[in-house]
Amino acid sequence: MPWLQVRLAIGPEQAETYEDALLEIGAVSVTFMDAEDQPIFEPDLNTTPLWSHTHLLALFEADTAADAVFAHLRLLTGSELPEHHAEVIEDQDWERSWMDNFQPMRFGRRLWIVPSWHEAPEPGAVNLLLDPGLAFGTGTHPTTALCLEWLDGQALAGTRVLDFGCGSGILAIAALLLGADEAVGTDIDVQALEASRDNAGRNGIAEQRLALYLPQDLPPMQADVLVANILAGPLVSLAPELASNVRPGGLLALSGILAEQGEEVAAAYADAFELDPIAERDGWVRISGRRRA
Repeated sequence: MPWLQVRLAIGPEQAETYEDALLEIGAVSVTFMDAEDQPIFEPDLNTTPLWSHTHLLALFEADTAADAVFAHLRLLTGSELPEHHAEVIEDQDWERSWMDNFQPMRFGRRLWIVPSWHEAPEPGAVNLLLDPGLAFGTGTHPTTALCLEWLDGQALAGTRVLDFGCGSGILAIAALLLGADEAVGTDIDVQALEASRDNAGRNGIAEQRLALYLPQDLPPMQADVLVANILAGPLVSLAPELASNVRPGGLLALSGILAEQGEEVAAAYADAFELDPIAERDGWVRISGRRRA
């Protein structure tokens, strides 16, 4: 069915007032959107920052009168409204729309990430069938792409791989399909572990080849290869722990790092690893290297 969409151009200090008012007068959903493509990176713990120029979108049932919504907002807030607009929009299958835009992608020489509802473009290639569910990791983001391309370039036969922050399982499963003997995935999100398990089954990965753990349950190990696509802050604070999880001579690849954060993260690993030149794509970087003997 169609919906009445109300849009308000607000500042961060107005967000709570207008969100509460819109919900009080019957909005079925309220969403905040960036009005100027302004990034917000790694907010402080227990904070939810907004952009300096924010669009607040509220949906009402289609028979709601826009003039009545705006009149009630004025009464509830006791002030004139910021820039505002209303329009009727058609409903759509949002999941179907997302699926239509997620197409097969190639990484490196051998590896394809193929949505589970698509045919593989190159049946003879290394094809990873993926349905990310609610977990992070499809290959569309530069950080995941940088890690996938790095994995495609490694000699993984016979190795044991640790995927720290496994999300959808995309990196661990890619490593297994590219020749690794076994992989371990860990994530703080139980849904991520479930998505990883489902995607492993989708790709014919036997349970004993991919072990999945919450971080507190991860057993002591020294992997031949460690990949971690998380955030710069945790990568810096976890550097001693992650380094200890890589055997001497083993390989490391880190991403989820903004270009301006690259030197700080690299410095946290420089004592334990011989680092490669930092790889960059679209403002994000990958740091890789080999554990010192």
